[in-house]
Amino acid sequence: MSEKELENTLEAAVPAVVTTPAPGDFDWEGTGKKFGGYSKDDRKRMEEMYSGTLNQIVANEIVKATVVGITDRDVVLNIGFKSDGLVPLSEFRDITGLKVGDEVEVLIVNQEDKNGQLVLSRKAARIMNAWEMIVKSNEEDLVIEGRVKARTKGGLVVDVQGIETFLPGSQIDVKPVRDYDQYVGKTMEFKVVKINPTLRNAVVSHKVLIEDDLEAQKVEIMSKMEKGQVLEGTVKNMTDFGVFVDLGGVDGLLHITDISWGRINHPSEVLSLDQKIQVVVIDFDDEKKRISLGMKQLTSHPWDALTEAIVAGTVVKGRVVTVADYGAFLEVAAGVEGLIHVSEMSWSQHLRNPQDFMKQGDEVEAVVLSIDRDERKMSLGIKQLTADPWTDITTKFPVGSKHRGIVRNLTNFGLFVELGEGVDGLVHVSDLSWTKKINHPAEFIKRDEEIDVVVLDIDVENRRLSLGHKQLEENPWDTFETIFLEGSAHKGTITALEDKGAVVQLPYGVEGFAPKKQLQKEDGKQLMADMEAEFKVIEFSKENRRIVVSHTRTWQEAKESEKAAEQAEIANFNKKAKKAKGEDDRDTLGDLDVLAGLKAQILESEKEAQQEAIKKMDAKAKKSSSKKAKSEDDEDEEA
Repeated sequence: MSEKELENTLEAAVPAVVTTPAPGDFDWEGTGKKFGGYSKDDRKRMEEMYSGTLNQIVANEIVKATVVGITDRDVVLNIGFKSDGLVPLSEFRDITGLKVGDEVEVLIVNQEDKNGQLVLSRKAARIMNAWEMIVKSNEEDLVIEGRVKARTKGGLVVDVQGIETFLPGSQIDVKPVRDYDQYVGKTMEFKVVKINPTLRNAVVSHKVLIEDDLEAQKVEIMSKMEKGQVLEGTVKNMTDFGVFVDLGGVDGLLHITDISWGRINHPSEVLSLDQKIQVVVIDFDDEKKRISLGMKQLTSHPWDALTEAIVAGTVVKGRVVTVADYGAFLEVAAGVEGLIHVSEMSWSQHLRNPQDFMKQGDEVEAVVLSIDRDERKMSLGIKQLTADPWTDITTKFPVGSKHRGIVRNLTNFGLFVELGEGVDGLVHVSDLSWTKKINHPAEFIKRDEEIDVVVLDIDVENRRLSLGHKQLEENPWDTFETIFLEGSAHKGTITALEDKGAVVQLPYGVEGFAPKKQLQKEDGKQLMADMEAEFKVIEFSKENRRIVVSHTRTWQEAKESEKAAEQAEIANFNKKAKKAKGEDDRDTLGDLDVLAGLKAQILESEKEAQQEAIKKMDAKAKKSSSKKAKSEDDEDEEA
């Protein structure tokens, strides 16, 4: 019964004229029939009629409500309760054209607030309904709809009927998404993949819907796939080793070596993301859903179109595409490459790094050394563009000629000197110095320094030059032979101590060797490094350039001389004593005085020869110093 019908019923039941009794005469029990004279049956009937007009409501329950009024701020709703409820107009912003009489769902927040007003909420009802729908979607794998509200870190915020859910960037599409903003404001379908009942938040995915569709497409595509089939696809992802191509539901790998007949370092040199390309199926695995694709196979091989004019001996021009340790690859035509081995880059026998001659991207000319069209291989050379320097090596570098070169390499046995492009020679370690013992060339000179040499020998067949440095000067051992006579004494300084003895620096830059037992001093101690002392030559070898000296002999022989002198005096005294006694003591050829005279003459002649040799060495040193100074002056003038 409506409120109007109830009002009419009540009016019919009440008498038209009611006499109000005096306060003292009021019949509170109604027995006097002056007011409310209802029988028990009438009262019961009236209560039932009134109760039928009201609904029983429970807090936190969602009910249907009818719009009975709309103001600037609120919407008046009737849920069949004793009072109407007010809901802010802002909660109806999603409904366009709201009018009186429309039905909406609301949540009963409270039956009565402090003002006695029924408290309703449409927003809370929507959120509760939405959460129930999200939970059901997650449990039953149902599809829901939502609107992308905004972009956030790592993904998007999706509004599902008032509840904000998270859509990760990886769950937007099956292919990588680079621009998230393009989805903001769009209404899309999703599946709930994760929920948190405590915090009432959820994670949704649009990708799973696409994957479901793609899976069906994959089965259909794979069932129809054949080797050699040409398909159209879109470049989906790019890596260093190739690109993944979307064939319309299934991905295939296009390896970098199958993109172009020519050599490329990265797929981005030829392709770009989202580019549509034609590919051919090279191979596929139905079980693993793996597909190998090719793009270069759609065109003929460049070797098939290579002109027949290119033969051995032809000069070609191309671009260096790769430089390796063993050589460089030259692209003489699109997809046609030839190898320039490092040994074909220079006439020099001393191999260097190919990057010393060229780098990637250089345009160079080369000579075709060999070509195999069946194997599609070509060998090239660049040193052949210049004349072979060994063709007239004996004319340019005859034996005995002097030259200046650059040290290119040092080894244990010697050093390699470059006299010109393609002409290297070896200076053995023994040919560096006449006087010094050199264990390694690094003790004498450094790499890339200049050095003067003389050609000692030429081996044209094996392309070898033997060079010398010490031969630029005369062999000083011819002179040393007259200076460092066995038994001669010289000042020397110990420069190094070894296990078996010591290296002694003697005059004129020559080194001698003193055995360990020959280093003992008169006081019994040993000579140490950097000590200067007197040494006596005990062995001289011109052929081996070896001088053995002794310090011990100097003081030992002095003692022996003193002893011999004492013995001579004693003998002389005895002789005079015998004469005084008249004893016959005839002189002989071995008489001591005669022997002493002969010894004195020999020593004098040796001393003169030694002094003459020293004068020659000093003159030669002065002459060499003068030549060196003049050479330096000439170099300064040239500079």
